[in-house]
Amino acid sequence: MLTGHTAKRFIKRDGKDYLVAENKDGEVEIEFDALIVAVGRSPRSGGFGLEEIGVRLNPNRTIEVNEYLQTNIPTIYACGDVTGPYQFTHVGAHQAWYTSVNSLFGIVRRFKADYSVIPWATFTEPEIARVGLNESDAQEQGIKYEVTRYGIEDLDRAIADSEAHGFVKVLTVPGKDRILGVTIVGEHAGDLIAEYVLAMRHGLGLNKILGTIHIYPTLAEANKYAAGEWKRAHVPERLLEWVAKFHAWRRGT
Repeated sequence: MLTGHTAKRFIKRDGKDYLVAENKDGEVEIEFDALIVAVGRSPRSGGFGLEEIGVRLNPNRTIEVNEYLQTNIPTIYACGDVTGPYQFTHVGAHQAWYTSVNSLFGIVRRFKADYSVIPWATFTEPEIARVGLNESDAQEQGIKYEVTRYGIEDLDRAIADSEAHGFVKVLTVPGKDRILGVTIVGEHAGDLIAEYVLAMRHGLGLNKILGTIHIYPTLAEANKYAAGEWKRAHVPERLLEWVAKFHAWRRGT
């Protein structure tokens, strides 16, 4: 990903391909092996007779649904990419539960679709996974945060697998262990993020992750070590001073 760069043109030199991009310092040449162009997706909502029966569509052609995933026709529900707001397979499966339960039992009780904690991953090498806020999001929304970072290059399992690169970055409420968001870059980041998704969904903080036994040696230890980095930055100094005096008293000094 070219953060802060604007692509200008492509050149070939000595049998190699280069992208010429521009940043604040001028033009740079970036060698590449393959180019992936992602232009987005649009829903295929036409040709199914939705217009004929009066199902309303949004301006971007997604199917208009309410918070219960119900269309403007009470007996028709919709889920998945064609409704949005997230075009992920796991979100479609999440929505499917709400559409099924609400359509079958809605006359008794209905459930609002919950998008409060949505994880996603980009399956590049290394993988990139995130949930909740990143630093840009927090700044744009005016949310105060602290950043804790653990480098995976220090993780024993990553070293043994020759995958010792990447990091775990956690945003928390200043002075507290409540998690605002997590970004993981590294091998199996899409798997490692699951522990933080669970923690955020059920209101568990970094102290709970730190107090959880993780198998050695595994990549999952990176989550615990990230929590340990946060704990070291929030050591209760007064308590440590009292403990030092207590043990000095026990030694008779």
